[in-house]
Amino acid sequence: MKLLQGKIVLVTGAARGIGRAIAIGCADAGADIVFTDISKEENFVSLEKELNSKGIKAKGYVSNAADMNSSAQTVEDILKDFERIDVLVNNAGITRDALLMRMTEEQWDLVINVNLKSVFNLTKAVQKTMLKQRSGSIINVSSVVGVSGNAGQANYSASKAGIIGFTKSIARELGPRNIRCNAIAPGFIETEMTKAIPEDARKEWAEKIPLRRAGQPKDVADLVVFLGSDMSSYISGQVINVCGAMLT
Repeated sequence: MKLLQGKIVLVTGAARGIGRAIAIGCADAGADIVFTDISKEENFVSLEKELNSKGIKAKGYVSNAADMNSSAQTVEDILKDFERIDVLVNNAGITRDALLMRMTEEQWDLVINVNLKSVFNLTKAVQKTMLKQRSGSIINVSSVVGVSGNAGQANYSASKAGIIGFTKSIARELGPRNIRCNAIAPGFIETEMTKAIPEDARKEWAEKIPLRRAGQPKDVADLVVFLGSDMSSYISGQVINVCGAMLT
């Protein structure tokens, strides 16, 4: 039996990058997949098609994770179609990097809303059904810079640090109803976003990592599968770095 057989997994911001790898990894582990993204473009459509080709049930929903009403309505729609949600993966995120002296209020607010408020929105929306089920696994995608900080990313680092505090609080709050909550803190992961960085800079960063390489989205997805499965039934309130020992 596959690790996530019989489970319904919701992944936000899944059309590309780490979110896409998480959705595919969970499908390969036997889960039915529901995913969201801000618009129904080519990557959205191709992901839905790829997931359904794996013999599981999958459906994408256009939704703004940063908007509470949109998130609540999306969860309602998912429950009508799938009846339950066993695993929530809060993955939606953006960057708007700038030194503090140049960072605008708009850049600050946008990153906080998409990265942090979205976690509040979706967790609040799914908790009712998880409380009724008396089970659930909530997995929040943070970042190593939420632990260490990073120059030029005050907004991003603050949002990812906020996710860690939220994760620990929810683990304590919902634990008595058998609902677990953990955070994953990826390091330097090769995605469409990092590929835009000059190759020399990427090589320089990789050389500073003890494993001497960047991570792949699948490295994060594999941990999501584990944390969503019953194999991690006594793991909650934790922050697990996926960084090749970059942050120890």
